Amino acid sequence: MESKKLTKTGIADWFRGLQDRICSDLETLDGSGQFQEDTWERVGGGGGRSRAIEGAVIEKGGVNFSAVDGQLPEKIAQVLALPSATEFFATGVSIVLHPRSPMVPIVHMNVRYFEIKNFPNFFWFGGGIDLTPIYVVPEDARYFHQQLKQVCDGHHPNFYPEFKRWADDYFYLKHRQETRGIGGIFFDRLDEKRGMTKQQLFHFVQDVGNAFSSIYAHIALKKKDLAFGKRELEWQAVRRGRYVEFNLLWDKGTKFGLDTGGRTESILMSMPPLAKWHYNQKPEIGSREEESLALLRKGMEWAG
Repeated sequence: MESKKLTKTGIADWFRGLQDRICSDLETLDGSGQFQEDTWERVGGGGGRSRAIEGAVIEKGGVNFSAVDGQLPEKIAQVLALPSATEFFATGVSIVLHPRSPMVPIVHMNVRYFEIKNFPNFFWFGGGIDLTPIYVVPEDARYFHQQLKQVCDGHHPNFYPEFKRWADDYFYLKHRQETRGIGGIFFDRLDEKRGMTKQQLFHFVQDVGNAFSSIYAHIALKKKDLAFGKRELEWQAVRRGRYVEFNLLWDKGTKFGLDTGGRTESILMSMPPLAKWHYNQKPEIGSREEESLALLRKGMEWAG
């Protein structure tokens, strides 16, 4: 796609195709589940396709595409130092998968584009991938980060260390003083101030999106048939509770979607089907649960 042809419509079309490809990949991974699609329209402009799956491997999963436009809410315009009655366009794909087995990690990915109408240089790309294992396995964490580093290194040597730190800081439960999972990469507001063209930035976002299926399948296929019992399911429910806490208390994407009149059902598709909270719960000393908690902290250098 040449730079002169890189329009918001072209970007949205590519994201729409990415949703199709990832849904096909995940149906193959699951082996039995099939996505159900729900199309919707936003009152202020635009709409999307929400797809949900319940299967043998994935207990609850969502792969959403949206392309919305219209007048930017006043409080967001103020944050961005833009005049009132400003019109925006936003498009992207967002994924959250909650597996049945506590041995298979939760995964999230988001790739997105945002622009302001009549401000040709006011645009940015954002996104990232992060992994939330119920039980942290260093071998899997190293593989996950090494694959993301390889994607980043293909575009800029500073991308992985910067975006890895950004993920550590972003996917952090301040009130718990623990990370949501083992992190990954997170980036936002990537624009030409980076010294890269819009086309180059889009290529990076495309590579992130295209890497998702193979990276996750490699880990999920190794873990999906491992034995587990009531103890592991209980810990899964507790860790899912932490996932809920982050998404409702700290996630900017959730807040942006709700503030811009996004579809609530699609935005909250990221919630797990079952979660638990216990008062002042502490894992048993020396247990796998305690070992995993000890690894949920910033600054872990998994990629080597």
